[in-house]
Amino acid sequence: MTLVLPNLQEKQMGQVITTITVTNRIDRVMAERGFISAEEVRSVNLDNVVVDTGATLLSLPAPIISQLGLIQVGERDVETSAGIKKGRIFADAQIIVEGREGRFDCLELPEGVSAVLLGVIPMEELGLEPDLKNRRLRVLPMNNQQTYLMG
Repeated sequence: MTLVLPNLQEKQMGQVITTITVTNRIDRVMAERGFISAEEVRSVNLDNVVVDTGATLLSLPAPIISQLGLIQVGERDVETSAGIKKGRIFADAQIIVEGREGRFDCLELPEGVSAVLLGVIPMEELGLEPDLKNRRLRVLPMNNQQTYLMG
């Protein structure tokens, strides 16, 4: 499987920026079960997150992954502007975006890339889509009359 990491140059027009909260899901479960205190749950609020339909996963810089204590679960080939490189995959990042919450694997961004990218898999699973005209995320319907989920 090859994951795509886009070249961020020339992406200013119609660019969507959002804020997300990323939490170590294992810490959260341990706190819920009383093994650690709520204050020990590692979590970070991230502003200026690039909503990127050219990225597949949630993509985080190494320092944020380290701060959260996420566990590496593998490596994958990643397409970058410099060609195909190996990228490390980390598990159990719980994210909250626009009031929607989910658990996702994340890709460690190459050294020197500080942007956080919200890719298509988390957006699709959370029922979010970029509104390029208004430069924001649109929350898709999820109620008893409509749902973005398909069976």
